Amino acid sequence: MKRLLLVIASLTFLLAACGESTPPDSSAAGSNGDILSTENLTDAAGDDSAVYKKITAEEAIRIMDEDEPHILLDVRTEDEYSELRIDGAMLIPHTDVKSRAPENLRDKNATILVYCRSGIRSAAASESLAQMGYINVYDMGGIIDWPYETVSDISVGG
Repeated sequence: MKRLLLVIASLTFLLAACGESTPPDSSAAGSNGDILSTENLTDAAGDDSAVYKKITAEEAIRIMDEDEPHILLDVRTEDEYSELRIDGAMLIPHTDVKSRAPENLRDKNATILVYCRSGIRSAAASESLAQMGYINVYDMGGIIDWPYETVSDISVGG
């Protein structure tokens, strides 16, 4: 009976140890402590630290207001971009991120702030960038939650 309990305890310990683990870099946690993109993504260096970080609008505006260089990436459609966007944003639709990032986002160490309309496409694009080896990717969610200034190509009333 003791052997059976020992075997069960050992198996339980082994199964728990084989469960999903967190990335080695604790900075991969979002502002609420959740780990984002927990798949074993591999960056160009070959380690498992290529993850993106989810940030709030407040954290994004703080980065944008600092003098540190950053890229603001809008991953919506061209029509959505023309209708309303955050000033200074570069447009690469989420469907084109994998094909256009190497040419348009050459520095894989650059700080990249990614947004879309509601946060779904920005998460997918952020994960794609992380998988491609970009190491400072921040998913800032959707423009619908952006409380700060925006610009438009569409004139009002005319």
